[in-house]
Amino acid sequence: MKIRRPGFLNIAVLSKVLLIMSLDVIMTMASFFLGLWFRYDFSFQEMRAEHLAGFLSAIGPWCAITVLVFACFRLYSSIWAFVSTSEVFRIIGAYLVLAVIGVTLFHFDGLLMPRASMVVGFLISFVCTVAIRFSYRLLRTAQKQISHMTHASGVKNVMLIGAGDAGRALAMEFSNSDYVRDHLSCVIDDNPVKLNKRLCGAPIVGGRYDIPEMAKQYKISKIIFAIPSCPAKTRKEILDICSTTGCEVQLLPGIYQMVNGDVSVSKLRRVDPQDLLGRDPIQVNLEEIFDYIHGKVVLVTGGGGSIGSELCRQIAGAGPEMLIIFDIYENNAYDIQQELKRSYPELNLQVLIGSVRNTNRVEYVVGRYRPDLIFHAAAHKHVPLMEDSPNEAIKNNVFGTYKMAKAAAKFDVKRFVLISTDKAVNPTNIMGASKRLCEMVVQMMNRESKTEFVAVRFGNVLGSNGSVIPLFKKQIEAGGPVTVTHPDIIRYFMTIPEAVSLVLQAGYYARGGEIFVLDMGEPVKIDTMARNMIRLSGYEPDVDIKIEYTGLRPGEKLYEELLMKEEGMQETANKLIHIGKPIEMDDEKFRRQLDMLDKACKAEVSNMKDIVAEIVPTYQQKVEV
Repeated sequence: MKIRRPGFLNIAVLSKVLLIMSLDVIMTMASFFLGLWFRYDFSFQEMRAEHLAGFLSAIGPWCAITVLVFACFRLYSSIWAFVSTSEVFRIIGAYLVLAVIGVTLFHFDGLLMPRASMVVGFLISFVCTVAIRFSYRLLRTAQKQISHMTHASGVKNVMLIGAGDAGRALAMEFSNSDYVRDHLSCVIDDNPVKLNKRLCGAPIVGGRYDIPEMAKQYKISKIIFAIPSCPAKTRKEILDICSTTGCEVQLLPGIYQMVNGDVSVSKLRRVDPQDLLGRDPIQVNLEEIFDYIHGKVVLVTGGGGSIGSELCRQIAGAGPEMLIIFDIYENNAYDIQQELKRSYPELNLQVLIGSVRNTNRVEYVVGRYRPDLIFHAAAHKHVPLMEDSPNEAIKNNVFGTYKMAKAAAKFDVKRFVLISTDKAVNPTNIMGASKRLCEMVVQMMNRESKTEFVAVRFGNVLGSNGSVIPLFKKQIEAGGPVTVTHPDIIRYFMTIPEAVSLVLQAGYYARGGEIFVLDMGEPVKIDTMARNMIRLSGYEPDVDIKIEYTGLRPGEKLYEELLMKEEGMQETANKLIHIGKPIEMDDEKFRRQLDMLDKACKAEVSNMKDIVAEIVPTYQQKVEV
């Protein structure tokens, strides 16, 4: 590819400036001559010789003055494709200065030219100056309109929601950009003052409740939501209305786009399930998180997973003395290693491969690096797969946690945070029961160690590996069907960054023995989410893309609980984090049960679920329907 030198660019810019200056000179001469001709009723025969001579003697200096004033008002530095009202105001300012100069130098006393011809010439000159600067934009607009009519079959009619700053920026791009082929047909805004007005030529046709009707009237194929500052609840309400139209829906990523002035069609994204949660992003006290992580040695097990990797990102941003990533999957570990190296080049990072089930490896790592904090995210979490391999769930989840916890106690780790799940509450599957056993392990270890052992429990995480949302996206992209286990199944949802931020803040509140429960907001009906995802992708559920109900999977509940009745509830300073009180248990008996459980899983027993049910009284193997 040939690279053009800066000199060529300068010549091209200079050529354009000289062209505009030449047009201004020609326009000024023609305008004042037309003013003189108008004074004599467009008759050359009646034009007095002294007035023609006065025009010829004055027009040269006047053209020079005009170009100089225009340059002072930066009328030669505008990009023609994007001229707007700001250029008009600069032109008005330039002509006010020219009027003062004209009165001062040429007196407008009628000796050079008749006063009427000067006034008319001045007005024509102003109109021509505006016309020259807007002509290119008008021609481009006309060209786009012709292109839309010529290639109507490949052009989508677009509805824009929001006539504010972001909406105006996008509307201008629809008018000006050569790369945007779609046609902006109408605009929606709830402000009644804007009704029946136009935004870059597109009519503002109504508010949010008019969306379905206007989508039909204007034959809309795509809807763009351009209100980045909109509260989450309002955004969900509007998106729910959009979902009834069958149109594809896109959004601007967020308010930071407006702060950066970075608003364009290329920044649009499809609707995410997060947009349908109907709540604002959860805020945490970043200063508290920073204070207890900064300057510490932090170990994250399962650091390459969806939760573990986000933990590593947020911990890296808090400035630890060292971050240690421990994971058995080298590909995941490599990916987060390379990402952190790019994002935090000064970070003291150690990436180690190993299994939490390997006692010697775990003790070597903890003893070698002596972490102050351990975040234990390594676990098998897939419910149906663990139902078929219950012994593996116990080996990895329970004894991986137990071995890591004993190493933490042995080497005086300050704090150990277990990542748990709402499926540990009254579990109906072996994965949930194994995580309940993990919680019992850390509570037992807390009573016999100086290390502060805590658990953090939350529900489903949007976009995490193996979760339902990525599955829905793939199924929609493949044309369906979208599989939902049950029409009435509901789940609590949270984004990965939200969940991890709350995990880190819960770690700050930890004093030992607590089970922290994260407030997940209102539960979401999975069937409704699936249908909205289909609609907002531009399809109609059960028409374009079929929804299939496959039945509850082994161990799956219709709903998840976050807290067991006997645990109680205690608030923290962050109202979104609650504390469940430790449950009384016989530690000696539990230790004997762990020994028996260890032998059983190593022997690959076939009745592992029955054995676990004896240890975890709340575990019910029968599926709740």
